[in-house]
Amino acid sequence: MKALALIIGLFMAGFSFAQDLEDRDDSFIMENNKNILKIDIKEPFMQVGIKSCNDFKPASFEGGTAAYKEILKKYMYTYLNSDFYTLNGEFTFTLTIDATGKVVDVEGDPKVLNSEIFFDDMQYVVRRIKKNWSPAMCNGQPVKSEMKLKMSFSSLSADM
Repeated sequence: MKALALIIGLFMAGFSFAQDLEDRDDSFIMENNKNILKIDIKEPFMQVGIKSCNDFKPASFEGGTAAYKEILKKYMYTYLNSDFYTLNGEFTFTLTIDATGKVVDVEGDPKVLNSEIFFDDMQYVVRRIKKNWSPAMCNGQPVKSEMKLKMSFSSLSADM
């Protein structure tokens, strides 16, 4: 009888901790010997439009924003050096995409303690991605544009 109660209890506990697919977390975790960094890249990316344009088409990435997000995750995991900073909160990165579809500048906000090092690392990460964007179009002509990416970071660090 006790064994049956234990089995039923374990069975019910399993269901109580089950996770619905809608609550799935797409963030990823980076670890090194000092820090654990959880990163969540938000979608959709926001395109900054051009005011004097009647027929504006935003810049796009081959495979869509989900493909860019996956490549960015992979490169962030490989190239970010989180030994020098602890990050917590929301950050916005503005990618400047020129008329040829190449990312020519990356700026991050807000500015916090040691964020310059982190923003330099992010600029390096974004420039390592070799695939170009399809440039934004204004009245049928390719134009320079800006794409905004929002990311949430949470860090846990320990001195060894």
